[in-house]
Amino acid sequence: MIVRPKPNLIGILFSLKGSIAKRIALRSLLVTLLASVIVLVETLHPAYFSKVNATPFTLLGLSLSIFMSFRNNACYDRWWEGRKQLGQLIIELRSLIRETQVLKDPGERDPLLRELCGFAHGLIARLRVEDEAAAIRPWADVEADLHHPNLSDRLLQHVGARCSRLAELGRISEWRYTQLETRLVSLSQVQAACERIKSTPLPFPYTLLLHRTIYLFCILLPFAMAEPLGWLTPVFTAIVSYTFFGLDEIGDDLEDPFGFDENDLPCNALLRLIEREVLAALGHDELPPALEPVDYVLN
Repeated sequence: MIVRPKPNLIGILFSLKGSIAKRIALRSLLVTLLASVIVLVETLHPAYFSKVNATPFTLLGLSLSIFMSFRNNACYDRWWEGRKQLGQLIIELRSLIRETQVLKDPGERDPLLRELCGFAHGLIARLRVEDEAAAIRPWADVEADLHHPNLSDRLLQHVGARCSRLAELGRISEWRYTQLETRLVSLSQVQAACERIKSTPLPFPYTLLLHRTIYLFCILLPFAMAEPLGWLTPVFTAIVSYTFFGLDEIGDDLEDPFGFDENDLPCNALLRLIEREVLAALGHDELPPALEPVDYVLN
């Protein structure tokens, strides 16, 4: 995620970090070169373009802009929903840290909190299609459960079983057990919501139609602008293609908020925050440093 102060005019014009300009540069350049060729043909053979009218392109551009705004809003909703769910993850883990303070025996509290930290690591690895077991191992023993299709949920089952045994042994009251179980249910809801975002992309025909229309519009637009604008056509084509290709690329970025792109959610920083708070609750004095933005990018 890009974390930086509001740039000045120079920064707005020349900043590349977090911009999609590098990723769409080739497409915009090709469309601009095509516009230059079309203007050259129009200069040599103006009769070919005498009957081309710009009105259909105006209507198509307006419709395309509205269509893109709907898609980008849908993609941003997914990004923001992912951020809210990760925020809820932190809330529930902090609540569990606080509510397990009644356990005075470190042998009872420590493995419980470490498994919860392992759950957070496993969930992020699952969302990023990484090795879930490798992410959990530093915090909990998963060797006996490697066959399980959902190791993160399996850890919650272990935590729930620990809480149940503590209630049976009288280490915690029935009311406290109910509170802890409610927190675990909320963690399951967070996992299910994040998996829903990850496994349910925007409908493919919706995205495909938009991609095709953007390319058709940017390729055909110079035919309408060549006669009235002349050699200004490549300039305006470059601006229009940058805008449409850029908005399309931003939507692709936001559609999967848990990835490794510069504009994705800072999952590593959130995991480090959870690590620090769990280790502090376990009595550790030397905590891993909080992750800071590197070149304006917070991972």
